[in-house]
Amino acid sequence: MHLTIRNYDLRLRHTFTIAHESRQVQPTLIVALHDGDLTGLGEATATRYYGLSVDQMTQTLETLREQIETTPLESPEQYWAALHPQLKDHPFEQCALDVAAHDLHAQRLGLPLYRVWGLSPENTTMTNYTIGIAPVEEMVAKMQEMPWPVYKIKLGTPDDVAIVRALREHTDALFRVDANCAWTVEQTLEYAPQLQALGVEFIEQPLKPGDWDGMKYLYQHCPLPLMADESCQRETDVAHCAGHFHGVNIKLMKCGGLTPARRMIAEARALNLKVMVGCMTESTVGISAIAHLLPLLDYVDMDGALLLAEDIATGVRIEGGKTRFAERAGTGARLIR
Repeated sequence: MHLTIRNYDLRLRHTFTIAHESRQVQPTLIVALHDGDLTGLGEATATRYYGLSVDQMTQTLETLREQIETTPLESPEQYWAALHPQLKDHPFEQCALDVAAHDLHAQRLGLPLYRVWGLSPENTTMTNYTIGIAPVEEMVAKMQEMPWPVYKIKLGTPDDVAIVRALREHTDALFRVDANCAWTVEQTLEYAPQLQALGVEFIEQPLKPGDWDGMKYLYQHCPLPLMADESCQRETDVAHCAGHFHGVNIKLMKCGGLTPARRMIAEARALNLKVMVGCMTESTVGISAIAHLLPLLDYVDMDGALLLAEDIATGVRIEGGKTRFAERAGTGARLIR
């Protein structure tokens, strides 16, 4: 195989603000594994919150180029395991390689990736569309620009309930809220009944990761289901979330790719946890990979490419929350620039 690495700055449709940062551009790294006429694509975004840059990720992969190119790809799982000792502290880079390996392997078999896994994408859950923190009139304008059946609302301001109440005046859509670790136990218990009355389905990551005592108390007393995000990043986190959260939001880049994500999904199911997969504002390359997990999920947040002013790839399309798969083998992703 031959490895190529390309870097892009993904310009966002609007400034995207959450509890701990704002951004107008999302840097991303695209990995390609070439085998003859076939090319598998993977993606990893560079996120300041996790101390990552495209240059750092590129350097990590270039250091391992010889091993990446000479390790046989007999299966994506075998390939992941062979590279993991060198990439165990670099899950974003391993994710990009793992997704590219899954894409290439499925192309070799001439099948969409979900078929390789024995899955059918019929009647799958709809993705939400995320509304970042902004003045209420801007948040309303974003909803009007993108009418959608399910919205995820980013919160973490002094006026969180008032924001949701104001947005509710403009739509009957289902709401999910994500506090991104910004609340306390007391705030969560105060807000939750009001949010429930406003049609909120669940609360994502209300407390800082590591506040397991606080989450255990909320698990026992909060009227809304609680989803883990920052508290569930690696495979070892899933078991800890049981009894503290009602479900987990798995991010491919945080855990190291599709290979560990599928193991996390299986473990979460065994622990009777709801399962969601989220995105990191990536292009259609990364979103197309997430989509193949849809038959295994209760919820999905894969709107990253919809938040972009201009995409860099084709593949899976999302229309009104519903997913349309590309009629191609692999993940279906192809670069267009």
